[in-house]
Amino acid sequence: MKGTRRRPGGTLVLALALVASLAAAVPATAGPLPFRDPSRSVDQRVDDLLGRLTLAEKISLLHQHQPAIPRLGIRSFRTGTEALHGVAWLGETTVFPQAIGLASTWDPELMERVGSAVGDEARGFQRERPDGWGLNLWAPVVNLLRDPRWGRNEEGYSEDPELTGAVSTAYGKGLTGGDPDHLKTAPTLKHYLANNNEWHRTTTSSELRPRVAKEYDEAAFRPAIEADAATGVMSSYNLVNGRPATVNPDLNDVVRTWTDRDLLNVTDAFAPANLPGDQRYHPTLAEGDAAALKAGIDSFTDNGADSGPTVTAVTSALEQGLLAESDIDTAVSHILSVRVRLGEFDPGGGRYGAIDKSVINSPEHRQLAREAATEGAVLLKNQARALPLKASEKDVAVVGPLADTLYTDWYSGTLPYAVTPADGIAAKLGRDVTISEGVDRITLRNTATGSYVTAGTGTAGAALTESAASPTLEARFDVFDWGQGVLTLRSAANGRYVGYNWSNFVNDQVQPGGWFAQQQFKLEAQPDGTYLLRYAGYETEEPWWSNPVYLGPTGSDGTLGLVPKEQAAHYAKDVVRSGLSEAVAAVRGRDTAVVVVGSNPSINGREAHDRTDMALAPAQEALVRAVRKANPNTVVIVENSYPTTLGSLQKEVPAVLWTSHAGQETGNALADLLYGDANPSGRLTQTWYRSEADLPSILDYDIIKSDRTYQYFTGRPLHPFGHGLSYTTFRYGGLRHVSGGYEVKVTNTGSRAGDEVVQLYTHQRASRDKQPLKQLKAFQRVSLKPGETKTVRLRLTPSDLAHWDVTRSKWVVETGTYDILVGASSSDIRSSASWQVRGETIPPRDLSAATRAENFDDYAGTRLVDESTVRGTAVEATADGSWLSFEDTRLGAGATRLTARVSGTSPGTIEVRLGSPTGPVAGTAHTAGTGSPYTYETVTADLSAAAKGRNDVYLVLSKGLRLSTFGLR
Repeated sequence: MKGTRRRPGGTLVLALALVASLAAAVPATAGPLPFRDPSRSVDQRVDDLLGRLTLAEKISLLHQHQPAIPRLGIRSFRTGTEALHGVAWLGETTVFPQAIGLASTWDPELMERVGSAVGDEARGFQRERPDGWGLNLWAPVVNLLRDPRWGRNEEGYSEDPELTGAVSTAYGKGLTGGDPDHLKTAPTLKHYLANNNEWHRTTTSSELRPRVAKEYDEAAFRPAIEADAATGVMSSYNLVNGRPATVNPDLNDVVRTWTDRDLLNVTDAFAPANLPGDQRYHPTLAEGDAAALKAGIDSFTDNGADSGPTVTAVTSALEQGLLAESDIDTAVSHILSVRVRLGEFDPGGGRYGAIDKSVINSPEHRQLAREAATEGAVLLKNQARALPLKASEKDVAVVGPLADTLYTDWYSGTLPYAVTPADGIAAKLGRDVTISEGVDRITLRNTATGSYVTAGTGTAGAALTESAASPTLEARFDVFDWGQGVLTLRSAANGRYVGYNWSNFVNDQVQPGGWFAQQQFKLEAQPDGTYLLRYAGYETEEPWWSNPVYLGPTGSDGTLGLVPKEQAAHYAKDVVRSGLSEAVAAVRGRDTAVVVVGSNPSINGREAHDRTDMALAPAQEALVRAVRKANPNTVVIVENSYPTTLGSLQKEVPAVLWTSHAGQETGNALADLLYGDANPSGRLTQTWYRSEADLPSILDYDIIKSDRTYQYFTGRPLHPFGHGLSYTTFRYGGLRHVSGGYEVKVTNTGSRAGDEVVQLYTHQRASRDKQPLKQLKAFQRVSLKPGETKTVRLRLTPSDLAHWDVTRSKWVVETGTYDILVGASSSDIRSSASWQVRGETIPPRDLSAATRAENFDDYAGTRLVDESTVRGTAVEATADGSWLSFEDTRLGAGATRLTARVSGTSPGTIEVRLGSPTGPVAGTAHTAGTGSPYTYETVTADLSAAAKGRNDVYLVLSKGLRLSTFGLR
């Protein structure tokens, strides 16, 4: 197996131990210990250090917080510094655009430079070693953005594995420094595998039929590991085919085959405790930790900084015989390999040991942040050349809830400064601009008592009370609508947001944030015209929450607290200042109106919370309409982290520019784009759908059957994958097949310099299996001056056309005609050619040998489940009449017997039918039930004479029956 070093055994172990003890006794003047000698190989250094550790010391290294070992002069080590788009949680640092924004550049070279900058800053923090520091970085996230409703969409790159693999590899190379033996940092890919829903994320199972697993989900992780641009993976919270990812044997059996390097695989936070906890997969932590180690986990992220439970569990597993010391050695060797390669034991800290904190938010990194924010913005629409704006038209109003603020997300660093859209435009024009957030300012008056809700002054604010008899400044709140009825309330008295502190509601928050985002409220209209104020912090959605959620006075001083609905205060909502009216007044008569709308990354979906819709908040949509009506020269910036169903706004507004929450330089980047100092060049990395109705359940991971992503989607998107406009135009020449790929000439036919992203897609015209409508295989970003032509070469070989053949469990390139499609997006194809490829023809199925049930061609009413708690996938029927198809099967002169390996708690049957799920019955096998889903028996049935020739075979199953393997002989 690649990536797993064989540990020395027997006499050699004793010899090494003797050498180690003698070396330890040698005076320091004799030279460094072997593990501190950079002239030795990584393996030699790891072997030496491993041999010096006691069993207890080795076990202590299996936790995220690895303690110091003073007797060997080894300092403490910690896995898990967040570095998704800059170093996070350690203080002020360069904040680059969100991952989705970085990927929208379609620029691997830029991604590598950003990764290098982030790696430098992680090294800079090493000199200070603040709490939470570490050189094992938990980035990038390569989970595919299969469903745009995923709460963590902002963390990923694309719905496409080719693009995701390319940009994650580039970012990883920047983080590592490019030399796998001398690591700048040690990046870890998140989250293996198929983690694309937050709803019940620790107990839902992502069902991956083999083709989806191989062609889609694994394909996103493989490139960075193969390129040594990542040093391991983090297992995800979810189950995969019924088995928790924490004990997924693919960590060893698949991931480690992609490289000859040692990988350091880690669990997600608190995931080990889920195994005996809400997953109820292993009865004890000892059994769960043992299973995880055997599956390929090396480091446990559990119980925060307290390694005690992990050490106790692993020690208990050894004592019970669930683990051998060799299992501990294997995991520890993976850990030590990364630590050696990071230069920890080298003089001066190795190649990167001299990097200090001066690199953090350096001028070079600030400029790079601006470049990334500029390249990652996507021009969605530009009717009648509404953009770029004229710098001579300086009377500008910038309005909207995101006009003069920048939001950060959960995995963001602390902004060292913030250039808002209004700031950037004002700086570009050299004069002030008119600003309006366009939000209502309201008061809340208790209709029973006449008292107004008031907040405190000063940065500390005060607990909300009903204490004012008139609508003073302290009784006024700005209401921000984030959609789905969720609001935030900002106190006019001090400009701080109201949040819950588990006791009171206090106006002391600079921005909405925190794990539970406790600044969320809803105003619920009542039949009598009053409103109830409902608290909507994320903790109220947790199963352990039992408190009431409505606000009302709870003391004699009128302090607001949580009360049952029947005791909730009824409020009159009076609008002191209309946000629409103010915005309309701000834009009327101006040369230009810029409306900035979008999301709050702490509220509109995030870790642990998916979105239920993708629309703009109603108040924001109304704002855009009102501003557009008041000023025809209106352009819209949508600043969020996911595709948005823009509805009729897409038709009504002449120009729409999208950006992610793009970090500290957002405003400068937007101003450069709006005024033409930069030409938009970003491209969408996801399909933008017209409606949620275009999407199946977020829990449906079978992109092939459910026609998901641009590869299979048959509808008409709002904006297609790869879409993005420019201020110039490009002409494509004909495609030319050359050695190793295709060439196409691209000419800038406009009057401005610009970048085009040339995209190559393929389509297989005929196949045994359902194939994508289009599939990205190569892309290249090219810069062109006006009138300039460049020849773009796009790599493509026959092996790139392979798909997973379930009949033989192997990659296959089929003989046939392939369409080669090159253009500016998946829907804007400019040049095409056909390619006759000689591969092979997939033969008819042979079911005479044991066939895994999961290798079906189609199905209905089934789910993929764990064959055992260790490995393997079975198929379970969820209803009577569930079926699996095995198409184009060669039965020859006749198959006479069905043999099947089944389990289940109830009696059931397997029918063999021919031609269709309701076709003739060729035989029926019966089971009385095995009493356990993990206890299997072999059942048989005689087949009729009709079971011959070439036929489509259907297995029709009873509810609850699990099928592992079968054969027709």
